[in-house]
Amino acid sequence: MAQNTRMTFAPPAPPALPRFWADLKSPDFARLELDRCIAVLPVAAIEQHGPHLPLNVDATLVDGVIASALPHLPASLPVLFLPTQSIGFSPEHTRFAGTLTLKAETILRLWTELAESVASTGVKKLVLLNSHGGQVGLMDVVARDLRTRLGMLVYSVNSFNLPLVDERGDSVAARFSAHEHRFGIHAGEIETSMMLALRPGQVDMAKAQDFHSTSQDRSERFGILGDGRSAKLGWQMQDYNPHGAVGNALAATAEKGHALLSAMGRSLAQLLAEIDQLPPDTLRDATAC
Repeated sequence: MAQNTRMTFAPPAPPALPRFWADLKSPDFARLELDRCIAVLPVAAIEQHGPHLPLNVDATLVDGVIASALPHLPASLPVLFLPTQSIGFSPEHTRFAGTLTLKAETILRLWTELAESVASTGVKKLVLLNSHGGQVGLMDVVARDLRTRLGMLVYSVNSFNLPLVDERGDSVAARFSAHEHRFGIHAGEIETSMMLALRPGQVDMAKAQDFHSTSQDRSERFGILGDGRSAKLGWQMQDYNPHGAVGNALAATAEKGHALLSAMGRSLAQLLAEIDQLPPDTLRDATAC
């Protein structure tokens, strides 16, 4: 006689939570591993980028790096991306029309108060992900303050300093000359290539040039002052080039831009995984004294 068997089904797994903080619902935070969760605060700028690029370059690039990182993040890695802070600290570009900037004290307060809100949910790991070279120092001030006052684990990360290696292990950085890496710091070949990959319709290559930097002149004349390490000039962009750009934008291609974004995305995903693997005693309250 045939024996009846009752089939049982496991309940469906709950859907994966969104990767973006603003897409969560308030009850979703009860499902998070708060002690592991890493919040990422993207910070950028709205500032002039020469005659050929739009003001939104830095905000576009940091969002592009995040989009490139998403496919490489394991589902088990609890990472949440906060809303991009598009307006940053850009006084060096204020001689050019359209630049938006906040005062340093405003930036420090803004980023700090956002981090305090993050910490109030129980998330104590934070990455400040920056795409604008003019506010690197402010990130470091905020990171140390949050560590001291709130016991947060905070890393300052500049997208332009992430390792540039493709999926085969070959250098993407090598596609650009050493000269461009050193002197093409704003709206040159690198940033123009990335914009050609992300928003080609906003790039006017008819106005692109090989924008010469006066810092190259100093490097050829002065051994210490021009070595790029020993002394830093308090500058405005027109001090380097009257067009507001430096670097060989004419050499930019979308292919190079896609390679850069892909490499940065993989590196960001790996960096976040490494932060997750840090030992619990990375931050210590006890001293030897």
